[in-house]
Amino acid sequence: PGHIPIDEIEANVLLEKKICDEAPFYVLGPLVTDISLGYDHISGAIGGAMAALYGADFLCYVTPSEHLALPTIEDVKLGVIASKIAAHSVNLLRNKKSFEKDREIAKARENLNWKKQIQSSIDPAYASSIRKERSKDIETCSMCGELCAIKILKEILK
Repeated sequence: PGHIPIDEIEANVLLEKKICDEAPFYVLGPLVTDISLGYDHISGAIGGAMAALYGADFLCYVTPSEHLALPTIEDVKLGVIASKIAAHSVNLLRNKKSFEKDREIAKARENLNWKKQIQSSIDPAYASSIRKERSKDIETCSMCGELCAIKILKEILK
């Protein structure tokens, strides 16, 4: 299935698994909406996470250029990252080892350890570029600045 309303994904996966005697199921997406032209990798990741949650075994990435053009290398990268996030989200429920990276980042956030947060992310180069461009030389991020809940709590608990 390639395009399935979000509320029909469970039934499609369960039906396929039953008809195919629980054979491994490989899904492309599925896209949960058709308005996402240019962002089909996001729609596909949402559908892929749902499909995996209900028993799909393999996710195929969808690129932002799906339905528009042949993908570029950057499109493929974005599609793969979106699918990896979808798969990881479901793997967190299936395998406690999957939590290691999430725990690393949570601990690094608690300590405002930007280097460790970035190193532990799914795309360190991209995370680093955002940090360098928009939050130069500050302990917190530019979103919260001096109102950073973590920083305030640490100061209160001193």
